[in-house]
Amino acid sequence: MRASLVYRKALHDSIKEEVAERTRLHQAKVAALKAAPAARPSTLVAGAVEPTPLLLLAHGDSWFDYPLDGNDPSLSNTDVIAQMEHLGNVNPVILNVSHFGDATSEEMAWPKQQRMIDALQEPANWPTGKPDAILFSGGGDDIAGNQFCIFLDYAGTPGAGLDAARFQGVLDMVKASYLELFLFRDRNAAGVPIFGHCYDFATPDGVHPLCAGPWLKPSLDFTGWTVAEGTAIVHTALAAFRQMLLELATDKKNNFILVDTQGTLDLSQWANELHPMPAGFQLVAAKFVNSLRFQFPNRI
Repeated sequence: MRASLVYRKALHDSIKEEVAERTRLHQAKVAALKAAPAARPSTLVAGAVEPTPLLLLAHGDSWFDYPLDGNDPSLSNTDVIAQMEHLGNVNPVILNVSHFGDATSEEMAWPKQQRMIDALQEPANWPTGKPDAILFSGGGDDIAGNQFCIFLDYAGTPGAGLDAARFQGVLDMVKASYLELFLFRDRNAAGVPIFGHCYDFATPDGVHPLCAGPWLKPSLDFTGWTVAEGTAIVHTALAAFRQMLLELATDKKNNFILVDTQGTLDLSQWANELHPMPAGFQLVAAKFVNSLRFQFPNRI
């Protein structure tokens, strides 16, 4: 067997095993919740009962599955989902089927949809039959990477920068994936709201961990842009991405809530071109908690 095929099989098996382990841990937490008394007296308010934690399904890219601490190897993930599990007045219980590096077209391709279907149809995962909400992270890997140059004009040409027409093409693909996500939810978890986010304004300075990247600066170098000029281009791209998601969130039939994360981080809270430090991920996670709290008062 060719080395590339061996690697691909090993990666597939490792992902499958990791999701299986996450599912086992999730089911143990759910079993403990079910075994607890249905109405536990609260020590805070006489006659009140402790709220049931939110049960959530998470699917996404490296912002939901980041197995590093900044740029260094870590014994545990430091991403948004890892931070959320320890936030809130009542910590949410989250089944995370995310995997780093996935574009939205991969996240919504049929194998990943089947993974979510399997998670949703397993009674041990959801005492009430389905999660309270679905968390989704997608769009960054559609744009960032070696393909980023596709959306750039060459520096020095009139009106150069982010090519609006070509970038609209990738935005349309990302939008199609989100629309597919909404259809998936309607078919498999009707009525469950979806919470997504819009990343934050990255700096394309070439900083990256040893295991991956850089994702932005090489394309900017290739097309002749400085880091300062590239930063403005990336800002324009992310603002357009946010606007597309806002339009999806405005359409009530999508039952989609956009967690507005742009402008959350300062430069010191970024680990590299695309990912925050753990404290930065915690700030983004807090935005999710606040949004969920508005939708589910006293549950988180």
